[in-house]
Parts: sequence; C-alpha cells; structure tokens
Amino acid sequence: MAAVIVAGYPVLLGMRLLLAPFERRRERFTSWYFRRWSGAVLGLLGLTVRVSGEPPAPPFLMVANHLSYVDILVLASRLGCVFVSKAEVRGWPLLGPICRTLGTIFIDREARRDIPRVIAEVERDLKRGRGVVLFPEGTSSAGFTVEPFKPPLLALAARAQQPVHYAALAYRTTGASDPPAHRSVAWSGGVPFAQHAWGLLHLQAIEATIRFAPEPIFETDRKRLAERLRQAILAELRPPAPLVNEETMPTVPELIEGAGG
Repeated sequence: MAAVIVAGYPVLLGMRLLLAPFERRRERFTSWYFRRWSGAVLGLLGLTVRVSGEPPAPPFLMVANHLSYVDILVLASRLGCVFVSKAEVRGWPLLGPICRTLGTIFIDREARRDIPRVIAEVERDLKRGRGVVLFPEGTSSAGFTVEPFKPPLLALAARAQQPVHYAALAYRTTGASDPPAHRSVAWSGGVPFAQHAWGLLHLQAIEATIRFAPEPIFETDRKRLAERLRQAILAELRPPAPLVNEETMPTVPELIEGAGG
C-alpha cells in the first residue's frame, strides 16, 4: 500500500510537468492515472466493486451518499472525475498533496462565504469537460439511512437547469471473521481516522456496490433538487438482511487487537 501511494506520486507529478504545455493531454493522463491508482489501492484492500447501471460520460455533475473515505476510491475507479471534499483533507500528510494534484475541490463547510468560490470551481471544471462528484450529506455515516442533503452546492445545477446524476453506494464484508461493513468500512467519525484505516487493512474481503441511476434529475429549486436526489438514492439502496448476529461481532478496535495490532 505504501509503495503504491508513495512511489506513484512522483510519477503523477513528473507526467503532469511534462504535459504542462498540453492541458487536455495532461488532464486526460491525470484522469487515467486516478482510475488506475484507485483500482490498485482497492485491489490491495481486497475490495471488489460491483456496478449496476451505466456511469455517465463527462462532463457531468453527480451526487452520492457518503459512507467512508473509501467512497472516493470506489467511484474514481469507475469514473473520470474530480471530487468536492472537506477542507481538512488538504492538510492530511501525503494524501492532502495527492488530492490537490488530482484536482480535488476543497470546501470549508463551516464558512458559508466559501460556497460561491466552490460553485465557481465546479462550473469551471464542468466547462473543461470534467465530471464532478460531491457528497451533499456533508459527512459520512454508518449507512442505515441517507442524511438530509445540504442544497447550497446544488444551486448551480438548479439555476442552469443542469441534469444531476446520482449513484447509491453500499458495502458489505465477506470475510468469515470480519465485522459488518457499517462498523468497519463506514466511518462516521466515532473512531479516529488512523485507527479506523488500520482496522480496514485487517479486513479479509470487502464488496462495494455502485448503482448508477438510469436518468439524471432536473429541478429549478435547489432545495427541491436536494430532496429529490436524496429520495432517489434512498430508493436505490437495498440493504441485505444481516447474515450474522452483529452483537457478537468484533468492533474495529477489537479486530486490531485480535490481529496483534
């Protein structure tokens, strides 16, 4: 995992430098690299991706429910896109610079004055032919429901009557001794990031499902648009019945301890 992340970053920087005079080629390479890099990391995690429906071709604006930092890798492995992410990620060691290089749009969710800048960046990327993915819940959850969507970033689509695509994400763990996905893959903030990521590396196998909607949604009011998208994603989610007694399953910290971590 460290080799893929650390050794791959100089390759990305070097190729972007070589292609600097050729903007379209540089962006095509970056998109290709992001997909390949995401696929490699998912392979090391033992995570397979099942896809239902056809992903949209760029340029597009897409929303999805948010369960984990893994969502970005899962979607990036199937889409040519950039993401809107919380500003804190920009300061993360190594991952922050990588996200910046890959074109991530950062937003300070605590500052409403930052919204016009982010909307302008989204509009710029769409005009450049990119796909843009955002998570309107504003935070990740355990996945038992889809939290209310925050509408401000959907103002551009509502104003321009632009179609908004949507995707529904779900996970399940398939290892015999692995905790259920809502406790080990989903990250709702109850466990520190480093501890959660270390536990994730101990899972035997993970299956992610992406359900791409057949048709986008149009709406001229951003609040109605947000609620229609949320309800559409809720309708797409079909959580399977538990196959184990979750009360007896280990938590992420217990999993780490049992693995000698």
